[in-house]
Amino acid sequence: MHRYKDLKFWQLSRAFCTDIYIVTKTFPSDEKFGLISQLRRAVVSIPSNIAEGTAKSSNKDFKRFLRISLGSCYEIETQLLISFDLGFIDKKELENLNNTLQQVIKMMSKFNSSLKI
Repeated sequence: MHRYKDLKFWQLSRAFCTDIYIVTKTFPSDEKFGLISQLRRAVVSIPSNIAEGTAKSSNKDFKRFLRISLGSCYEIETQLLISFDLGFIDKKELENLNNTLQQVIKMMSKFNSSLKI
């Protein structure tokens, strides 16, 4: 069993939640049930699935939850690109958010590949 609070990618993904919540506050109010909701649910699922996966009894199960978290990362990447296309975020915000997201993806992927099944 792993201690999720000690995992750097969990810590970074948790902080990334705050970043997404802050940036989505500036989105148009008619996106409340659209991109705002989608981005917020997807970003919260990253550290949540990491934490849930650590409670599983095998590395195989943990790896499955890490793959779910990675899927949420790519969902967010797509939603950020759409947000940029629609003018809800500027290029600098997109780059900053994407840089953090890529760090999470790299760390989580490396950790996932190191787990023995």
